Amino acid sequence: MIDNHHKNLATFIHLSTFSRFVIPFGNFIGPIVLWAANKSKSEFVDQHGKQAINFQISVLLYAIILGTLSVPLFIFKILSGVDVIDFNGFNNFHINVGEPSALLYVGGGLSFLAIIVFMVELALIVKASLSARDGNAFKYPLTIIFLK
Repeated sequence: MIDNHHKNLATFIHLSTFSRFVIPFGNFIGPIVLWAANKSKSEFVDQHGKQAINFQISVLLYAIILGTLSVPLFIFKILSGVDVIDFNGFNNFHINVGEPSALLYVGGGLSFLAIIVFMVELALIVKASLSARDGNAFKYPLTIIFLK
């Protein structure tokens, strides 16, 4: 039987990832500090801590991959359209935007995917914390295992 203290610790490990909205890299610092201080107290806390940290590292890697794919596509589109801007003083400013290119669509699609992944991440963190509160094990989907 898992006591309430261990359930609360595991829950706070998952919820501490929301500290990134207040502290830079709080989504790593919070879970690592709570997990390192309490991993020897119970196997339940240890497993939830590893899951939370592995998930945050995985999400960071996925975000880096999406960013490296989508940002250059927007930059290429913006730089390719530089020659269509006519600036003849403040009285005669023309911007000629032509047809959107496939690069813009792909970059926009990847950016939209990043927003969806962010919302799914928040929902999974809440689901994991509720699972920890109830004393159940939780495994984040599509998580790369760094800590075993």
